[in-house]
Amino acid sequence: MQQDSENLPSLGQAIFGETALGDRRRTKRLVTVFEQFRRHPGGTLPAKLKSPKDLRALYRLCACPAVTHEAILGAIRGHTLAMISEHPEPILILHDGTELDYTSLASLSAQLGQIGKGYGRGYICHNSLAVDPAGGEVLGLTNQVLHCRVKRPKKETLTQSRQRKSRESLLWLRGTEGLPADWHLVDVCDQGADTFEFLEHECHSGRRFVIRSKQQRVVYGGQEMRGKRQPLSKYVRSLSPLGSRILEIQFQNGKPCRRARKGEFQISAAAVVVPRPHAKHGNHGKQPLAMWVVRIFETKPPKGQKRLEWVLLTNEPVETLEDALRVIGWYETRWVIEELHKAMKTGCGIEKMQFTMTERLNPMIAVLSAVATTLLNLRTASRREDAKTRPATDVVSTEYVQVLSGWRYGQVRDNLTVWEFFFALARLGGHQNRNHDKRPGWLVLWRGWDTLEAMLDGAEAIRRKKCG
Repeated sequence: MQQDSENLPSLGQAIFGETALGDRRRTKRLVTVFEQFRRHPGGTLPAKLKSPKDLRALYRLCACPAVTHEAILGAIRGHTLAMISEHPEPILILHDGTELDYTSLASLSAQLGQIGKGYGRGYICHNSLAVDPAGGEVLGLTNQVLHCRVKRPKKETLTQSRQRKSRESLLWLRGTEGLPADWHLVDVCDQGADTFEFLEHECHSGRRFVIRSKQQRVVYGGQEMRGKRQPLSKYVRSLSPLGSRILEIQFQNGKPCRRARKGEFQISAAAVVVPRPHAKHGNHGKQPLAMWVVRIFETKPPKGQKRLEWVLLTNEPVETLEDALRVIGWYETRWVIEELHKAMKTGCGIEKMQFTMTERLNPMIAVLSAVATTLLNLRTASRREDAKTRPATDVVSTEYVQVLSGWRYGQVRDNLTVWEFFFALARLGGHQNRNHDKRPGWLVLWRGWDTLEAMLDGAEAIRRKKCG
């Protein structure tokens, strides 16, 4: 999607203009491909690039040995870090993975890893996404790891597991590579990152972190290893509350709720010391780790529904309710990376590419992932002061505006504002647009976007039939 029709070339140039690909013509083509993908992100590669000439140029670019995932990602990371440096407030680095399914590409089967229950083939794509929590702006990717899952040996010992480089718990550490030791940055992770190995890494990283607790570990209350050692789950339940707040929960256990759930949550926090575990599952030292724990607990869950509870580990000092709410707000922003994965798959069709070599597939995964980050800023654009006057064609291509306007208003228009396009898209996704309704959420928008992509494909098929 475009953020400004006049600035479109400059964004592609800003991200990829200095990418070293051995020939300036390749760099120029990469910039052009990125811009073309932004204009039409959905569908297959032939659907994105209408001209056979452009499609052939893309394939020639991907066939060049210098065009690698690492080269593309390096350019994206450099641009994102430059944008981070322009923001004075804390920036969140959201870390999480998703499966990319390329099972249908039989020629790639031997080069890919297991996904799903072991019968599919593809990548575990571990992304690290920079987000400004103040305005919700997505700044871009700081890292992306394409991991091939391997089958674990049946009789693998703990020592062998710890030494295995394909261990998936290492993805969290690899995701932080390239990040500076800067207290301005906050690494935000879900339960998969709750290992002593990663906690130790984060405590010494020079950055702040918020990690949702999963392990049944023991802790000492306070800032020193004194007193009784007890299970973390038991200790947090003994804490006196700092206060309570009405919060709205849209995700539970990493999955979207059928309806956004609002309830009263009790909040408590305390300093803890985490000693090293008895069994050494990762590569870490012996020193204990000092940090803080925040507990969010639903006081009265709806009838028939499970009580919600989060236990968060952080190195951000939490002494007041305001401190705790700040940490909770950082963790709540983690769901944006779930939307990135939807943008990659639904918005950009990243699993629809039909390459026969991973060396050609992988760079385009990085390019489309960069395009996906721009899709996430549609909702941000709808909240700007100029949303009701700014043309929607500054944000999306004319074809999207025309098809959506034809569905919503009964006539093809290309003069919709960002505001009109946003709410028409939400209406397509099931939002009623009534005055008392809340603003559309990500799930509604993606339902609308998915339907709009199908409508655009249908309109294109009709156009081709008429032309033929």
